[in-house]
Amino acid sequence: MDLGIAGRRAAVACSSAGLGFEAALALANEGVRVAISGRDPGRLAAASDRLRSAGADVIPIRADVSDPQGATAFASSAAAELGGIDILIANAGGPPPGTFSTTTLDDYQAALNLNLLSTIAMCRAVVPDMQRAGWGRVVAITSIGARQPIGSLMASTTARAGVTGFLKVLATEVAPDGVTVNSLQPGVHATERLLSLPAPALDELVADTPTGTLGDPANFGAVVTFLCSHQARFLTGAGIPVDGGSSRALM
Repeated sequence: MDLGIAGRRAAVACSSAGLGFEAALALANEGVRVAISGRDPGRLAAASDRLRSAGADVIPIRADVSDPQGATAFASSAAAELGGIDILIANAGGPPPGTFSTTTLDDYQAALNLNLLSTIAMCRAVVPDMQRAGWGRVVAITSIGARQPIGSLMASTTARAGVTGFLKVLATEVAPDGVTVNSLQPGVHATERLLSLPAPALDELVADTPTGTLGDPANFGAVVTFLCSHQARFLTGAGIPVDGGSSRALM
């Protein structure tokens, strides 16, 4: 299926590894020019080399998107390097674990910077130009915790809920301009980071997933890419779980 996005320009945040990398690769395989980001220059260079070896037109940008300033800098640099941004994949790492009793106000602020304000900053940097162009795609990679709160991830759950609300309102506002805004809520996927866990912990995660497997990161990238397609132009304002059925929530 031709997704109708060849030649488009994408900024993929936090994409030197994991689900962000797979999103960048899947977009590149559809002919999209991609700007990727990472904090570690070695990992960023390695990711760029892997993408180029797959035939990608890629621009690596060293950036830390864990706060609004760094996120704005990445989005602005990507727009300058690519000559504009048609697709934004908002992504970042996750805050450390914590419960109500162990999570401090500073922990909440760091989580809000990382998983809420950074996404808002990237959207503010690129969405107005999408509106003027009459076409754009925003896909935020959040967490299953945005749909089903995770008690041991208090700060993360709080920040993810906030960004989900922001994206829903943004989607409504920019829909008349040809811009769609959606989020994906991943469960456990076979990323390098997850596979580094001890076997008992990994087995427990698999057992708690109804499919009985970890998610394939490449398949996740394909879902990201579909949301950016011409065919998905009527799909906006959605928060979509990609979790093997792990979420028990009705909505």
